[in-house]
Amino acid sequence: MFTEEVMKNVFPLLEGEDLAACMGVSKQWRHIAKDDFYWKCQCAKKWPSVCKRTKPPTGTYYKMFQTFSKRRLNRTLPPPRLSFENLEFFVDIWSEDEPVYSGLIPGLAMETGIKPLPSGISNVLRTHLAKPDYKMVVPAEPRFTIPLNQTVSVSMLVGRNDSDKVARIINRSVFEYIDRSSFRALAFEYLDLSPYYPFVSGIRAWVSLLFMDAEDINDGVLDVFGIQLDFCDVAETKEEVLWLLDMLDWK
Repeated sequence: MFTEEVMKNVFPLLEGEDLAACMGVSKQWRHIAKDDFYWKCQCAKKWPSVCKRTKPPTGTYYKMFQTFSKRRLNRTLPPPRLSFENLEFFVDIWSEDEPVYSGLIPGLAMETGIKPLPSGISNVLRTHLAKPDYKMVVPAEPRFTIPLNQTVSVSMLVGRNDSDKVARIINRSVFEYIDRSSFRALAFEYLDLSPYYPFVSGIRAWVSLLFMDAEDINDGVLDVFGIQLDFCDVAETKEEVLWLLDMLDWK
């Protein structure tokens, strides 16, 4: 059994992770290892300038090391300030300059998705829609078709029912990529975020047209049954999506 004198000589030589592990051995070890002198030694290795103060800015060196020695990953988000109940989405789709779809979609409908999925869609698309990453999918009502030889574009705004504010998600972005293997046409645009987030940029909103697995594709026509919105670059959960929408440049 190590004597207290031996531990007091060894603890300053340990790395922070090992010193923290010693605190779990016994009450005696924890009592000795929690002495702030040992944690000052750890902080001196990482931030020597901090030790020039009479007291560390966090009150104790132990707290400072525990708080800042490692980057915290997968932090839990606080509850979002927005909810789908208070949102509505304005979606407009054009083929060339002719409108083919115009919908005012309640936020709860975006959250609910398409249930059940219609028969006649590909297994690849079914698998995509069943993946756990968060996506907002609504049925295209009424259904519409688009010709492959025309330029198709989309605009999407989002409004808040609890205020008179509106934000832009996508503005006349073209569906430049058609993935025939997964039966989706995709368009994207970089989000306009609030000036309160000047160092956040490069986040894309993706809108997908979901079309049926039908012979019409070979005839150059897509039979669209659903519309999908996602922010797959950064947001994979409902809470993350709502926080991202909250960061938009609301007017």
